[in-house]
Amino acid sequence: MNTAVNYAITTTRKRRTVFVSGHFNVLHPGHVRLLRFAKECGDHLVVAVESDRIAGNAAHVPEQLRLEGIQSNVWVDESFLLDGPVAAAIARLEPDVVVKGKEHEPLFNPELAVVERYGGKLLFSSGATLFSSVDLIRRAFSESDPRSIAAPKDYLERHEILRARTTQLLHRFANRKVCIVGDLIIDEYITCQPLGMSHEDPTIVVTPIDTAQFIGGAGIVAAHAAGLGASVRFVSVTGADAARNFARDRLDAYGVTADLLLDETRPTTRKQRFRSKGKTLLRVSHLHQAAISIALQKELLEHLELIMDDTELLVFSDFNYGCLPQPLVDRIVAIARARGVILAADSQSSSQIGNVCRFRDMDLLTPTEHEARIATRNHQDGLVVLAEHVRQQSGARNILLKLGEEGLLILPVNEPSGGLTDRLGALNTAPRDVAGAGDSLLITSALALASGGTIWEAAYLGSLAAAVQVGRVGNTPIRTKELLLLLQEIG
Repeated sequence: MNTAVNYAITTTRKRRTVFVSGHFNVLHPGHVRLLRFAKECGDHLVVAVESDRIAGNAAHVPEQLRLEGIQSNVWVDESFLLDGPVAAAIARLEPDVVVKGKEHEPLFNPELAVVERYGGKLLFSSGATLFSSVDLIRRAFSESDPRSIAAPKDYLERHEILRARTTQLLHRFANRKVCIVGDLIIDEYITCQPLGMSHEDPTIVVTPIDTAQFIGGAGIVAAHAAGLGASVRFVSVTGADAARNFARDRLDAYGVTADLLLDETRPTTRKQRFRSKGKTLLRVSHLHQAAISIALQKELLEHLELIMDDTELLVFSDFNYGCLPQPLVDRIVAIARARGVILAADSQSSSQIGNVCRFRDMDLLTPTEHEARIATRNHQDGLVVLAEHVRQQSGARNILLKLGEEGLLILPVNEPSGGLTDRLGALNTAPRDVAGAGDSLLITSALALASGGTIWEAAYLGSLAAAVQVGRVGNTPIRTKELLLLLQEIG
């Protein structure tokens, strides 16, 4: 007989302790649900694994292996081998909550008298089904399946794009000096479990089970740039709130140097998405769309002037929430052009109204078809004519016209031969969340141009970044190694 491990714990009332015991031969989904439920009931989960002697014939796996299995579970804070009555262990530890499986509720439970004696609680639950899906939900926020991404072989052949060349361009992103200016957004995803339809009115009823926050807007463009190896400065405006603190901490963790100007008249823009079973049910935006004050415009311009001499690429990431009034944009463009800085811009108009053509003299402009038609007031011409009208009104050298699931239309810089247009289809055939695709395309394509790439190479690398981004839920910065691995896998 193996000797049980002696176990002692110092009881503290500063944290809520939860206790679970059992055989735990093989950790199956039922165990995982039970342990997660138990952890939700307090702060510190202690699990007692019955020794071979106590478990008897119920022990099909040696006690040490069963203990190691429990120790590997992320919900368990402490565990030990139990070689005596469970009631005695509970009396010694005095946990705030003891959790047992639902099947024990109608039976005699010797733990009940002990728990009641010191004022604890005995709860019965096997864990709701929804808890077992949370890990999968969270995994979707960070993982992308490369098998759903295909190489555009015809496009690569037309423009003689080689893997060695694109790999070389990606390596050139390292330490490229980039400045991102625009609207910071905090994206919050609330994952819900559907409960049914309300009996009072035709309303879908859900309950939230998990929440995740991400840097969005111009902030994620900056984070993408840092993830791709660039040296990044980010200039934006926030409110005086918790979202500002979250943004500052997260951007710092991403390696972004952030100059977040404070505007006490507005909240930090926050967008909530309520999702269930992989679909967005509702979006709620907390924002202030008025232009920032003249004093703040002056302060923002002073920040940019200080760093412009040390900038190779300047990217406007505009969401039309007031951070970039037109006079400020014009001043920034003039300063950047005088110093030979490469310029790129995106101006989103989905639920808000904007004009992408107001960003004049850009080296790269990346509007959607909808944004292009709004800016040019052209709702009837074909895509090539539409893109040309955007060029005429904006003076942009290269245009990537985003077509959603249809990919891109590429209008390159005018050449003596007249140039040509081309289309690059969407590379991810199974997108999970299209939010953020344009941001990753913008910065990756702009970095490719700034690193000496052609517009065709820039469009390809930008499309690869977008394919990775739409393959997961929420905004997670693109990393150079992700694109390098993807290039190897798709050939």
